[in-house]
Amino acid sequence: MIHIVPSAQRHHSDFGWLSTYWHFSFDTYRDPTNMNWGALRVFNDDVVQPGQGFGRHGHRDMEIVSYVLDGALEHQDSIGTRHVLKKGEVQVMSAGKGIQHSEYNGSPGEPVHFLQLWIVPRTKGSEPRWEQKSFDRKPGQLTPVVSSGAIEGTLAIDQDATIYLGDFEAGQSASHRGGAARKQYLFVMRGEVELNGRKLSQGDQARVEAETDLTLRSNAASEVILLDLPELR
Repeated sequence: MIHIVPSAQRHHSDFGWLSTYWHFSFDTYRDPTNMNWGALRVFNDDVVQPGQGFGRHGHRDMEIVSYVLDGALEHQDSIGTRHVLKKGEVQVMSAGKGIQHSEYNGSPGEPVHFLQLWIVPRTKGSEPRWEQKSFDRKPGQLTPVVSSGAIEGTLAIDQDATIYLGDFEAGQSASHRGGAARKQYLFVMRGEVELNGRKLSQGDQARVEAETDLTLRSNAASEVILLDLPELR
């Protein structure tokens, strides 16, 4: 089953300093029928204006993944991390037993566009940690960037989940093997693709379950993110 959610059906909030699309029930957006997709609890598509950001606040028992599409995002946290997440880079913050952090756009004139994903961990109360990395991605491939640690070279999270990034030129394709007990989640960051023949444009998402084989084909220059997820237990 492939359920496509068009971009226009996403929940949108505009706070002036922040324009955000929330894919799941979050903050002031409450929808008990749209709480998660497997272990994926939050998928936020944010644009933060210059000189603005999220002030210091806390999380616990959540694996938080950030990816910058455009601009740069400064991260600071209570375990002593201070770093700038640049375009194309991936950041993982395991909140564990508790962490305080802030995310800020320090540019005087350029907005920052980034995705933030929350994945429910397998265990609670672990030590908080942070990692960041850039990846060498070849066009026409799905590159694993986050995993449970089982895939060499990826950033590790405490969950049996894998996150892939893909850059495609028009006409290129890639495949992914799913499973009856797994869920997949595809989001088109740029361009237009087909997933098993179903068309998705920029901002569209596909929620997939009980599909063994997935074929992704690009109709234009495109960038996508694909998650392979366990059921939430």
